[in-house]
Amino acid sequence: MNYQIIDEELINNLLLDASKSNNTDFNDILNKALKLKGLELTDIASLLQISDEKDLNKLFSAANEVKQAIYGNRMVLFAPLYISNYCSNNCLYCGFRIGNKDIERKTLTISEIKSETYEILSQGHKRVLMLMGEEHKNCTFDYFLEAIKAVYSVKDDKGSYIRRINIEIAPLNDEEFKKLNQVSIGTYTVFQETYHRETYQIMHPSGKKADYDNRIETMDRALSNGLHDVGIGALFGLYDYKFEVLALIMHAKHLDKKFNVGPHTISIPRIYSAKNAPYSENIPHKVNDKDFKKLVAILRLAVPYTGMILSTREPAQLRNELFHLGISQLSAGSRTNPGGYKQAFADSISDGQFSLNDTRTSGEVISDLIKQGFIPSFCTACYRLGRVGEDFMDLAKPGLIKLNCHPNGLLTLKEYLIDYADEDTRLEGEKLINNELKDIPSETRRQKTIEYLQRIEAGERDLYF
Repeated sequence: MNYQIIDEELINNLLLDASKSNNTDFNDILNKALKLKGLELTDIASLLQISDEKDLNKLFSAANEVKQAIYGNRMVLFAPLYISNYCSNNCLYCGFRIGNKDIERKTLTISEIKSETYEILSQGHKRVLMLMGEEHKNCTFDYFLEAIKAVYSVKDDKGSYIRRINIEIAPLNDEEFKKLNQVSIGTYTVFQETYHRETYQIMHPSGKKADYDNRIETMDRALSNGLHDVGIGALFGLYDYKFEVLALIMHAKHLDKKFNVGPHTISIPRIYSAKNAPYSENIPHKVNDKDFKKLVAILRLAVPYTGMILSTREPAQLRNELFHLGISQLSAGSRTNPGGYKQAFADSISDGQFSLNDTRTSGEVISDLIKQGFIPSFCTACYRLGRVGEDFMDLAKPGLIKLNCHPNGLLTLKEYLIDYADEDTRLEGEKLINNELKDIPSETRRQKTIEYLQRIEAGERDLYF
């Protein structure tokens, strides 16, 4: 590319200027954010300076209001599916790195992938995030495409199947993206890990991933070659979180300006311990819980249309708090090692990509969400109806997407309650559905939703708007 996507000098100057300002009116910025149009980089730099408890509470309240306006009280659930931990990169914070000689390496066979998928389905999941390391001898791109077909082919004893696969794999070239565009996927995700170039080079000393520019240009290649939805992210703790937040937004604005499509999702993981990964134990820029909550809230205000993803790296109590600050998607019942679902909590779970801090089962996560008044959603309707790319953005940016997603969430919850939930969860879930029906603004849509719920009770499945 003939220009930089991330302007580090501008970011540093914005942060410096904001740190020197003594008369910032945060209320003006928060009121601007409530209009659901996002924020400018100068606004974000100012919000990143907030430390006063009173101002933080105002920030959190605004973030919750924006999230409710765009996404309502739905929480979309998924399960990660790791199919190979072979990797030729040497990321110094990752358990899969080539320098880790103690990990048991494995690439799942197609049969094993199907078995893992069956286990995920038995938890009630309808969407997965499929991942593998970057190592083209033991886990080729063609193998990955075959794995996608294998996952879609599986049905459990209830007749359920995975309705949408999102993927997180290494950057692809133009030809590979064209091949990927021929299969049925949802969102293609690549984390930049850190947007700070010097830190990036330190953390990625060898392997294809050492090429910063190739990675930062990945989403441009993806969208230029026909993909509709992309996901970005940073691994917080590698560099100053304030820099990373501004860089994430700068990346999002670049994509939106060039393609009229911002990121479908933004992921915000923090570094946690991983086997033989030195910087996972000695975190260079550790982000405490207070600052983590702040950055989640700021990202929600800055990019209100974007789904924000939280993994099981974070403990349950903190995850519950973050649901109110902008998170709209979460993993549940996760395993981060190939074959982990069949192995359950076997010894090899230490061979995961990173350690888990929310070890609740999917059923426990779903039950807790219901008790908190959230709608656990397994909806995949947008992908299958073609509400993707610009079409999705046209609905998400003004807050219209929840007119479809809210009733769809109720329909998928109804399926889960009948097919997978224990009795207590089913009773609580039915109460939630009945309470939520009154919040569907269109009488016609409400009545149709009631009809669909009755049809699901009678045995039909996969009804959506």
